[in-house]
Amino acid sequence: MPAFEALVQARVGARLFTIMRFDAATGLSRRIWTNAPEVYPVGGEKPLPDNAWTGHVIHQRRDWVANTPDEVAAMLFDHETIARLGCGAALNMPVVVAGEVLGTVNLLDAAGHFTPQRLAAARALRVPAAAVMMRAAWR
Repeated sequence: MPAFEALVQARVGARLFTIMRFDAATGLSRRIWTNAPEVYPVGGEKPLPDNAWTGHVIHQRRDWVANTPDEVAAMLFDHETIARLGCGAALNMPVVVAGEVLGTVNLLDAAGHFTPQRLAAARALRVPAAAVMMRAAWR
């Protein structure tokens, strides 16, 4: 996973970078990678909420992009922590293999960070993201 993070940082950049693995049977999402373990530790779990984010990212399998702190706050419950880390923009990208959502790649940075060019660069990393997710077994 360090190699994948290096690729993400080189192509897109992110102050905060996490990968969440999703277990459809339990509805739990578990963090399998982070560049901020003191705030978002590996192994942290959370149930997927029944909200617009889950509908958009998990059920519709669409990227969720926010480029302002207000957009981040409207959707993410931990927006205050995110803001303290200097992040005001977010990209949550579902990783889908054979029609199954394996999890999400989550990139956060300063407001306005996710330009069309950076979004295209992030989306081009779906195949390596899928390889990372498939290698990371749910434990």
